[in-house]
Amino acid sequence: MPFRRGGFALTPPSLLLFGISLVLAVLAFLVHYMHMSVPIINASRVFDVLTIASRVFDVLTIAYVVLMVGVLFRGV
Repeated sequence: MPFRRGGFALTPPSLLLFGISLVLAVLAFLVHYMHMSVPIINASRVFDVLTIASRVFDVLTIAYVVLMVGVLFRGV
């Protein structure tokens, strides 16, 4: 059942979207704090323009947006 506040309904995200956002957030955490090497997030020759710190922030932002879409839109 959606929670209504301020004119729109907030719904719990689907398990799939929650899992995707959780995996992305955990990957960003591991790269930033444990200094693990994850090819998609770490800077490499392909991604020389961006630093590792900005990539971690990008991944955390994507994880938050995925979670936000799951909460704001019904049936996602």
